[in-house]
Amino acid sequence: MFFGIFGIDFSARVANFTGSLAKYLNESMPNTKSAERRMRNSERKQLQNSAVKSRLRRTEKQFRATVAAGKKDDATKLLAGVHSAFDKAVKVGAITRPTANRKKSRLALSLK
Repeated sequence: MFFGIFGIDFSARVANFTGSLAKYLNESMPNTKSAERRMRNSERKQLQNSAVKSRLRRTEKQFRATVAAGKKDDATKLLAGVHSAFDKAVKVGAITRPTANRKKSRLALSLK
């Protein structure tokens, strides 16, 4: 550690600066107010979509585990919930309609 003239740890300051510089180099900076707004909105929507997709994966995994365990009655009840979750994800725009239909179809076939 090197302490400069005023007792400041320069190595820590340089590390902090390079960390913040890397952040700006990896992300493009908005040039206009509307671009800044779009960036904030897209970040918020990305978080929302990732939460929805995570919930979808969790319900699908739970359904597949129930089918694999051979609990057909429980799986039949879960299938309606899984279908509903996929339809809600389409409604909010997290996934596309064809993707949801394909996954719902394959899950229904796995139950048979």
